[in-house]
Amino acid sequence: MSAKTGERKLQILQTLAQMLQQPSGEKITTASLAAKLDVSEAALYRHFASKAQMFEGLIEFIEQTLFGIINKISADEQSGLKQVEAIISLLLGFAKKNPGMTRVLIGDALVNENERLQGRINQLHDRLEATMKQSLRFAVSQGELAKGMDEAAEANILMCFVTGRWHQFAKSGFRRDPLQAWEPVLRNLR
Repeated sequence: MSAKTGERKLQILQTLAQMLQQPSGEKITTASLAAKLDVSEAALYRHFASKAQMFEGLIEFIEQTLFGIINKISADEQSGLKQVEAIISLLLGFAKKNPGMTRVLIGDALVNENERLQGRINQLHDRLEATMKQSLRFAVSQGELAKGMDEAAEANILMCFVTGRWHQFAKSGFRRDPLQAWEPVLRNLR
């Protein structure tokens, strides 16, 4: 793949993400995407076989970004509880910085698209929850949280909190700050 082809693919994905930031949440068609890029629909299909592939590109970006940072948090942070705090802060902060990606994370942008895309987002959510469970388990082993805690249930609650904040942010037209007053949730965990 030439650098020009790679650049065009990136431009298509960036434009798609930008279009997803529109608070109206209108369905994005390949025609509207092509018009925004000032190219033909055929030009889009030279880089992506389908619109589903374009969304897969966005999901890959989300996965690589989030898990790249989460892996660094896990490696650098010695406290399991601080790992959980950093992961939640990352997830909420990522949404705030990437409103269009938030619509992908909650599945809103994937309605009426290929169902495997929603399955992939569900897997991403499961991986995030498993990562939090692991950090919670680490916090219990360190004595930061009470022994006997149900780490799986707590991780699920935290993931529900994060996805709830993502929904509020997207459904408010990106006006409701996902990072607003989230620290009390962590105090309740302790």
